[in-house]
Amino acid sequence: MNIKLIAVWILRLAAAYFMLQTLYFKFAGAEESIYIFTQVGMEPWGRYGTGALELIASILILWPRTTGFGALMGVGLMSGALFFHITKLGIEIKGDGGLLFAYALIVFISSAILLLIYKSQVLAIIKKKQI
Repeated sequence: MNIKLIAVWILRLAAAYFMLQTLYFKFAGAEESIYIFTQVGMEPWGRYGTGALELIASILILWPRTTGFGALMGVGLMSGALFFHITKLGIEIKGDGGLLFAYALIVFISSAILLLIYKSQVLAIIKKKQI
């Protein structure tokens, strides 16, 4: 089996796994999720909206024909998460040892690499729209 293909699937699975893993907590209204989105002034609409966007991004990342778009969404979403961790929330939230920050960083890095690999998917759509 091709090493590059395996590496790409590891990146896809990592990004999707960590985004999907947090969905239950966002949609079920877990204490940590409510705390986070209250601190950044986006509770509850930001929690639900972010969860919905992370679900869409995960699906797009896992489907090879749309990986680039999912990766672009993942980079955008995790840029926001990392921004709020650094500016308002801190690295550690409610004694999690920085776990949520680490998840956001893993998704950001995985998505950024996938976006570089699949940039032609995104650029092809942009070029079609300009015509």
